[in-house]
Amino acid sequence: MPSPSRSSYQSGLLFLAVTIVGWGLNWPTIKVLLRDWPALFGRGSGGMVAALLLGLVAASRGERLALPGRSIGRLAAASFTNVFAWMGFVTVAMQWMPVADVALLAYTMPLWVCLLEWPIRGVRPTGRRIAALALGFGGVVVLLGTETGGTHGPTWMLGAALALSSAILFAAGTLLLRPVPDISPLVSTTWQVGLACTPMALIGLVTEFDRIGPLTPGGTMAFLYMVLLPMGACYVTWFAALKRLPAGTAAIGMLLVPIVGIVSAILLLGEPLGPREVVAILLTMSGVALAIHRD
Repeated sequence: MPSPSRSSYQSGLLFLAVTIVGWGLNWPTIKVLLRDWPALFGRGSGGMVAALLLGLVAASRGERLALPGRSIGRLAAASFTNVFAWMGFVTVAMQWMPVADVALLAYTMPLWVCLLEWPIRGVRPTGRRIAALALGFGGVVVLLGTETGGTHGPTWMLGAALALSSAILFAAGTLLLRPVPDISPLVSTTWQVGLACTPMALIGLVTEFDRIGPLTPGGTMAFLYMVLLPMGACYVTWFAALKRLPAGTAAIGMLLVPIVGIVSAILLLGEPLGPREVVAILLTMSGVALAIHRD
């Protein structure tokens, strides 16, 4: 029989694998939902339902959902950087860009953490982190460069700006907003998703009203998948993985999320992937891998 520690590690890897696949498949799933519903309303309404489900899970585990008064401001700020900007900006960008391009730019957040740690926390970058920044941002430059025979269109560039902004804001929030010690990660996630996605859905309802129609069967399946797995069950499996695995192992495992998203978008949606994107992915993911590796 495996020892308890070995068994815990193996179950942690299983939880991590479920999280990676669930979050990775969400990228093409959102593309399917965008065929029926606009970005802010679709993602925001899904997040509201997911927050309710996460709250029910937390309550069933006996976790206290009420927030200490001093925690509300910090959670509200975190909900903007970690959820509103991350989910909202990225989903809007996906209206105009392939999954590969959005995922690559969004997952540069560890590079921005390395870059912003110096001015925010006074942490000077080491040689390895400088190499990580050179590799990672080299990949971004390759992706943002002009394609053979043409240039990126204005909507692609706007999408790229939103995807990069989501990564920068997520990184800034990570450095500036420390976790609230009085509440559990699951309760914190519940409130962040709810606080961010409610205004997101309302903004979408007002600004995207003319594009909101009935969901097709494919859109319904995409909505249910997004709510139940990536925005619901995968947060539970992620926290379960963090309890059983070293933080570095879990962080490196997250590098597979954009890869799963890109590959699944190619297989399920027929999205193209050219040499330029391949080079950009290899450079950027290599830089991110170095950035999240502890000194």
